[in-house]
Amino acid sequence: MSQIRDIMADGVWRNNVVFSQMLSLCPTLAVTSAATQGLGMGLATLAVLIASNVLVALLRGLITDEVRIPAFVLIIATLVTIVDLAMNAWLHELHKVLGLFIPLIVVNCLILGRAESFACKNSVALSALDGLAMGLGFTLALTLMGALREMLGSGTLFSGAANLLGPAMGVLEMRVYPGDGVLVMILPAGGFIVLGLMIAAKRALDARKPAPQEHAIPAAAVAS
Repeated sequence: MSQIRDIMADGVWRNNVVFSQMLSLCPTLAVTSAATQGLGMGLATLAVLIASNVLVALLRGLITDEVRIPAFVLIIATLVTIVDLAMNAWLHELHKVLGLFIPLIVVNCLILGRAESFACKNSVALSALDGLAMGLGFTLALTLMGALREMLGSGTLFSGAANLLGPAMGVLEMRVYPGDGVLVMILPAGGFIVLGLMIAAKRALDARKPAPQEHAIPAAAVAS
């Protein structure tokens, strides 16, 4: 149970791929001008990450070290193609918005990194859990960034959710304050600004946590 908690805590917060590892920053900056876009990209990456980890863990005994990286890339590319076609078929409006960035999940260092560092060394169950945790952390980071940039830049939150994710998601759409926001926040420069502030905020929160106390060594043991 402690191992499960550690994997979830690492993926979602302690070792968050964006705010701690600072990986996958290209999609993070490219598709977070709105919360809906960040959520859509995060969920697509989450699906590929879980499936990739499971397949790599299943096939790790058959994949030799010499070809493991090309094999991992082939697995990831196949899964991304499936997700891309599925989104085009059932979430066409979201697919039109994300467009080019869906195929680029193939070269997302998060997915290949977890295949290489975790899935090829652990069981299928733990690999699936790791994919879930890291994917949730990535989705959380993209959605939070998108929400902040959208609120500051447009004054809205989850704008267009009904068109992009289906009518049922229309309940998420809201206007935070009247009028327009600060335009720079939905431009590329705003992505860098918000990302830097969020990384700083996470580090400040982590620094406030008390350090784990080491157990004192009994005096008798020192004397011996």
